[in-house]
Amino acid sequence: MSCHDDECSDDHGLAGQSKLESFLFSCELSSKVPFYTFQGDEEEDLEHFLELRTVCLGEGAKEESNVVEVTAMNHQGKTISVPIANLHISCLPMVSLGEFELKAPVTIRLKAGTGPVTVSGLHLIASQVEESDFSDEDDEDDDDDDDEEEEEEITPIKPAKKKQKQ
Repeated sequence: MSCHDDECSDDHGLAGQSKLESFLFSCELSSKVPFYTFQGDEEEDLEHFLELRTVCLGEGAKEESNVVEVTAMNHQGKTISVPIANLHISCLPMVSLGEFELKAPVTIRLKAGTGPVTVSGLHLIASQVEESDFSDEDDEDDDDDDDEEEEEEITPIKPAKKKQKQ
């Protein structure tokens, strides 16, 4: 899935258009593999985000609490760890997180329990797009808008006539 958004800009306040691509993300945590670190590529023009959607116990999970936490940067650039799910096979085997978006790097850890726990969501990649890439499309869109405005004739709306009682 790709989209273009005129209102997107990077953290430095540079105006322009950005392209957003999304890819399916999933990792499984267990006592054998208790954490996963999401990094993204190191390319300069790309920003990587992890949008977590669900945390779910897998087949073979035991009758125990499985606590999942994420570690990422807060708005001040400090690392912070937050529990996002406390799953139990008999009462809460899955949690929907909606669209819980974090900027890379992000570490997902099975803080308690043995799992298996599957964490899924979307890997989002935002990149700045050069103005020249859209100049042809924008010109065509502007031409279409002008044509539509010329063709439309606005007819005034008249109030309904009231029936007089006799």
